[in-house]
Amino acid sequence: MQVSALLAPLPPAVEITAAEVREALDPRVILVVLDDDPTGTQSVAGLPVLTRWERADLDAAIATGAPAVYVLTNTRALDEADAARRNREVVAVALEAARAADRRVVFVSRGDSTLRGHFPLEPDVIAAEVARETGRAPHLRLLVPAFPDAGRITVHGVHYWVVDGEATPVGETPFAQDATFGFRSSALRDWVAEKTGGRVAADSVAELTIDIIRRGPDAVAAFLRTLPAGTDVAVDVVAESDMRVVALALHRLADLDVLLRVGPPYVRAHIGQEIAEPVRADEIPFRYARGGLIVVGSHVPLTTAQLDELRRARPGTATIELDVRRLIDDRREEHLDDRARAVAAALETGEVIVHTTRELVTGRDGDESLAIARQVSSGVVELVRRVLGIAPPRFVIAKGGITSSDVASEALEIRRATVLGPMLPGIVSLWQPEAGPAVGIPYIVFAGNVGDTDSLARVVATLADR
Repeated sequence: MQVSALLAPLPPAVEITAAEVREALDPRVILVVLDDDPTGTQSVAGLPVLTRWERADLDAAIATGAPAVYVLTNTRALDEADAARRNREVVAVALEAARAADRRVVFVSRGDSTLRGHFPLEPDVIAAEVARETGRAPHLRLLVPAFPDAGRITVHGVHYWVVDGEATPVGETPFAQDATFGFRSSALRDWVAEKTGGRVAADSVAELTIDIIRRGPDAVAAFLRTLPAGTDVAVDVVAESDMRVVALALHRLADLDVLLRVGPPYVRAHIGQEIAEPVRADEIPFRYARGGLIVVGSHVPLTTAQLDELRRARPGTATIELDVRRLIDDRREEHLDDRARAVAAALETGEVIVHTTRELVTGRDGDESLAIARQVSSGVVELVRRVLGIAPPRFVIAKGGITSSDVASEALEIRRATVLGPMLPGIVSLWQPEAGPAVGIPYIVFAGNVGDTDSLARVVATLADR
């Protein structure tokens, strides 16, 4: 349906400024965001992000005084057992570090705005670990998958994907056909029931509707106060102001422990950050004069369209293709060596696109598909690592969640970084590596499912035109 028709009957938004939310923050509280892939940072600025979670890493991040820290778990690329183990590890270390710093942690499980990822596994594991460590489980679990900057909104409990003015229930989009995390339901109540296998009944999921939210923070707080412990709450969001209303209500309910399962922008609203202006080229610290490296691993249709537009807009850009089938058989090593030398040579004269063949190779089930995805991703990582050793590029753009995580932590060996801000309004994150071989190489995390057809070309132009 037309989004204009969907939104027309809604009450007007309550205008809450970011400053109002910031003023309500408890300085002792820190959000620890367990980010299942690095694209969750695309809506924030000036915050620390970690790809490791040893005690020293959390200590350093908390010591910055930031209201939130991102810990890149990359669990969307893992099976359930490994994802659960990683969540438990992060929670235990974060609680220990927070106690030492006299800070109180609110945990955020950052998931995909198109509802893919390990749900309910991750929030369940976090809640259980918090209860084990503190003796007190979170009272409520809020589900806020909306990402208005990227056209994902929730209205009357139904989650939509908006493109060109058309609002499509997310269960009817290609994202719902994901080989590992697919689903049928668009109504969040039904989605929770579906993903929990009926353990959580649809009618037990509370709906914090837009009608309540647009009566203001007091109405939201009063509604949340009535809910019994352990309730899942599906939260409507159409605009930034809706998230700020919810955030302000939660700050006023300081005694009510919550666990948040959210899309990318909610953290920004919760800590009272303004919607950051896109980073300009003159604000980016470049170290090398070669061309930039654009690594494309995502297979969603939007990424393919963006890749085609980048080639059209910059026809002189070299393109090096990684053959997926060669990456998963005995030709892997020879293929990687040949492709790395080709990329390094091409970087001497300009930008280089590296992408896997557009054929999507899947397994017989979700676990086998994940294993193939990891093998392909590790091939991309090894290619970038080899290129970095031969010819460090001016910048690196990684397109796709699994790709961007593995390139950051394994290829570029980024242990700690600072999120400088978005490259486009509300989307596409720029990281500044703080240590290791990637210092001086701006790293751009670009989700596979965000932006317009020309968004990748626009980001490349900002970084490459000099």
